[in-house]
Amino acid sequence: MKRPLIVLSAVALLSACALGSSDTKAPVAAKKKVIIFVWDGLRPDSVNAANTPNLAALRDSQGVNFSDNHAVFPTFTMMNASAFATGAYPGTHGFYGNTLYQSGPSGKDSAGNTLNFNNPVFTEDYGVLNALNAYYANKLYLVGSLFQAAQAAGLTTAAVGKSGAAFIQDYADYAADTANGTAKGVIFDEKFAFPLAFAKDLQGAGYVLPKLSTVNYGSALALSATNGDPTAATGTAFVNLADGVSKDPRSLQGSPYNTANEYMMDVYLNYILPKKDPDLSLVWFRNPDSTEHNYGPGAPAYLSALSSQDKLLGKLMAQLKALGLQDRTDVIVVSDHGHTTVAGDPAFFPLRGLTGAADGSGAVGAVDPSGYSVSGDTRTADLLTKAGIAHVYDGGGCAYDPVLGGIKADGSKTYPDQVDADGSVCGKVGQKYSTRSYAIPAALPADATVIAANGGSDYVYLPDHDPARLAAIVKALQSRKQYGAVFVASRYGAVPGTLPMTLIRTEGAGTTLRNPDLMVSFDDDENAVTAGNPGLPGTEYESFFNNRGMHGSFGVRDVHNSLFAAGPDFKAGYLDVCPSGNVDVAPTAAAILGLSLPGADGRPLLEALQSAGKNCDAGSVSAGSVASSVVGGLTVLNPSDPAGGSVDAARTSYHFTLSTKVLNAPDGKSYTYFDKAKAVRQ
Repeated sequence: MKRPLIVLSAVALLSACALGSSDTKAPVAAKKKVIIFVWDGLRPDSVNAANTPNLAALRDSQGVNFSDNHAVFPTFTMMNASAFATGAYPGTHGFYGNTLYQSGPSGKDSAGNTLNFNNPVFTEDYGVLNALNAYYANKLYLVGSLFQAAQAAGLTTAAVGKSGAAFIQDYADYAADTANGTAKGVIFDEKFAFPLAFAKDLQGAGYVLPKLSTVNYGSALALSATNGDPTAATGTAFVNLADGVSKDPRSLQGSPYNTANEYMMDVYLNYILPKKDPDLSLVWFRNPDSTEHNYGPGAPAYLSALSSQDKLLGKLMAQLKALGLQDRTDVIVVSDHGHTTVAGDPAFFPLRGLTGAADGSGAVGAVDPSGYSVSGDTRTADLLTKAGIAHVYDGGGCAYDPVLGGIKADGSKTYPDQVDADGSVCGKVGQKYSTRSYAIPAALPADATVIAANGGSDYVYLPDHDPARLAAIVKALQSRKQYGAVFVASRYGAVPGTLPMTLIRTEGAGTTLRNPDLMVSFDDDENAVTAGNPGLPGTEYESFFNNRGMHGSFGVRDVHNSLFAAGPDFKAGYLDVCPSGNVDVAPTAAAILGLSLPGADGRPLLEALQSAGKNCDAGSVSAGSVASSVVGGLTVLNPSDPAGGSVDAARTSYHFTLSTKVLNAPDGKSYTYFDKAKAVRQ
């Protein structure tokens, strides 16, 4: 670790110059600074004096608690990274991560591997984003970003932290520098440091670099023999059950991501902040989210992640004070989404105890009402295929998911363990699997359906846009209890039991649409608990990912995320009860910095600022809802039998309701926030 480099603030420098001069000109006001600190996946109900004392103090006494904040649906990291970047919904900015399907681009990922865009691609990688940006003629976003506005105004910027999420804030600067060497900001994420001069400056100051840094620069950058892999997860901290693939939520080894985050924060606090003096920073760390995916919200490792994040916040605030920056720096702490425990309906998959030590030898035990989840994973390609839809693919190979694939009350598995005896199923002799491969063939059939499996929601793409097949897919999803709200592209008109994607601002405009044909949220139970999350209620189904925690759904636990802010421009000890959203973060930062964001859909949160006019109070907000039509005559299938042999004869209909809040601002503008969407089968 490097010792802090103490520099004079702008105010101190101006004073020093004044003392040595007879010039009587009025002093120049110090520039404001904004730091957006993203705690990936932070649930608001996880913030308390015991687990996060620094953040609790910021929320309760030092600044503003935005008590009704909303993530953008689908509640994925890259979808909400785009909201932070642009202040806009996907229908406006045109980007659909985390995992999307877009045939046509080419390029290499951050490790130098050739990308295959015949399959859905995971976008948390600068190589994937660069390839998409090039394919879209340097219009990855269809509107300008906060970082672009800041740089155009002559401000300096820094994007730090999680791969993909940090990079996309400043992707246009990277593209411009690649073309003509005109970088205006710095990027320091889990993969590399940008630009090259900045990477070399870090080395000159004694810092090691992310291991993959040389992939981007080739022979222009060399790493020392002792550089290591400072952004890697701590592999020894991962604890599985004896099956070797299912995480043991009882693990006491702590979060595997703490060390990497501490390293990146050290670089930011002790080099970037004093040396590069950014006016606008976004610092994004993957905790607690990645730890929640592994072990679930509420697990001991999750508490370790929270503690580590909170200590980093404490270091940030202390360094601002040490550098004399606290009086002109606003700190916005926000999460991209909430997070939910993965579990299916306990009526079919009762909770179970875990036996043995949490050291890699643990196993699933007997039914225990106070036990852990042994269900929740759902493979959409598999279920649609079993529903009779031909040529369904998700780009994935064989998947082995012996626990969260579903263990029923009698101990049998929803997907029995299988072995590829001759390599004909999975391509590897002896490979264990629960579901077969749904890899996309080189020649895509004309009637293909492609699933981009994302977690708490899935995207469905129909390259031929066949309305009859879409209707059949919708009916199949409505018939399965694992699925919740279904939204379809407007090209299909009014599809029974669905709502249009335009309603939730996830459909683009123009002749070249990037959005999927259908978005479906997995079902959730906002009040259910397990042994892993007794104080953090909520469960949901997910894609077949073998995670104990997930997000992405339209459930209230995923949508309602954290937003707090403190600094000279924010009120202190203020509870903001007005609805807010992740689309409001960039407009608020822009208002503080005096920037314009004409492409934003969100609003500056003026009611929380010291000197601005109010644009929200409790009386200007109304709750509402929109319901889909009711679809009757369905054969509703229980989740315990993928083949469809278990029918719930008491239920034959489906509909869902989208809950909203509408803010009517004094300037005459109206802002709609989406609370949740919940399906009902009767």
